[in-house]
Amino acid sequence: MKDPRILAVETLDVRFPTSDALDGSDAVHRDPDYSAAYVILRTDQPGLAGHGLTFTIGRGNELCVAAVHALEHLVVGRSLGEIRRAPAEFWRSLVDDTQLRWVGPEKGVLHLATAALVNAVWDLEARRAKKPLWKLLVDLSPEELVDLVDFRYLAEALTREEALAILSANAPGKAAREREMRERGFPAYTTSAGWLGYSDEKVRGLCRSALREGWRHFKMKVGASAADDLRRAALLRSEIGPDCKLMMDANQRWDVPEAIARMKELARFDPWWIEEPTSPDDVLGHAAIARAIAPIGVATGEMCQNRVIFKQLLQAGAIRFCQIDACRLGGINEVLAVLLLARKFGVPVCPHAGGVGLCEYVNHLVMVDYIAIGASLENRVAEYVSHLHDHFETPAVVRDAHYQLPTAPGYGVELKPASLAEYRFPDGPVWRARRAAPRRVAR
Repeated sequence: MKDPRILAVETLDVRFPTSDALDGSDAVHRDPDYSAAYVILRTDQPGLAGHGLTFTIGRGNELCVAAVHALEHLVVGRSLGEIRRAPAEFWRSLVDDTQLRWVGPEKGVLHLATAALVNAVWDLEARRAKKPLWKLLVDLSPEELVDLVDFRYLAEALTREEALAILSANAPGKAAREREMRERGFPAYTTSAGWLGYSDEKVRGLCRSALREGWRHFKMKVGASAADDLRRAALLRSEIGPDCKLMMDANQRWDVPEAIARMKELARFDPWWIEEPTSPDDVLGHAAIARAIAPIGVATGEMCQNRVIFKQLLQAGAIRFCQIDACRLGGINEVLAVLLLARKFGVPVCPHAGGVGLCEYVNHLVMVDYIAIGASLENRVAEYVSHLHDHFETPAVVRDAHYQLPTAPGYGVELKPASLAEYRFPDGPVWRARRAAPRRVAR
């Protein structure tokens, strides 16, 4: 088959008005409209394209679209063969542009755009190979998989040789773990019952429905008033009972002393972890919180801007759960670096997936981690939210609270043409209609 070459990058601003029902609401993000800077890589082979996205919550999505355009010259004209021969060098070329580094590097809007492009490239390669992305990656030899990783800035924490040793040691058990994922799937937890803007009645109903569906891990948002957090925690714990896991997420709301004080109050409800208790950049703050509130674990990662922050969190013993995000990190290559770091430090990976397309991405990432890298299910569970999956061509499937192994070629985030047209911002029919009518927000 002829080596495909990328001829053009098409980028769309797609937004879903999830703030109407306060889906996704928390103490910091009170009116999120789940959105995607959506990328299509057009190639010289008819019918072969790569799809990727990066997740935002509304305003600012246009900045990610602009950042994709700023980076697209680094992708257009390349062949997949060229990229596969030197995948780490390809990844570094996107984060190491001599002028764009001044407005990065490896963080913020540019890094979100990098994720959209890199993930689209890997979607394209998986489609070319006629494999789901997870299968494409786990079928690589340890040497081939480790070649995807840029080890710059990691040397004192993880060397290429150490990563290769991890992958080589896991190789003999890959087939058995793959069979296990085909038969059962990867354990998941639900956040859909715990959004901060939901009424008590809605939370009760969602908890009861989730229990009937087999869910045993529930996450709630905290960070509003102390009294409200205590009341809502009591409500959730009363609904799910003492045997289910209850996790809490403050979405960076607190300073370090407040986080410690608030979690000591909430400890009576037996939380398994507190997620993002303070600024995602505050490594030492996370470490101080972790020491003060043990045995409650600290989980962080959805807003960690690159593998270097993860490296420091792991080195400092600041997190008990590593929460990778498929778009906050710079795509597959950097995600693999963090998975390997977490394995080296013995910290379980529990990915963040609260956003449009993130469950579809994460469905592949947890399979790669379990089959090839982490090789354990102990204390591992991946987030699932129930919103917007019907807009995808091959949506993530969760059955009995387990992510099912993806079977379609690609990375799973191709949006349906009708959804792209309907929710395109600002000129899609949904947004034109909203400009013409008063906005009503559910409370």
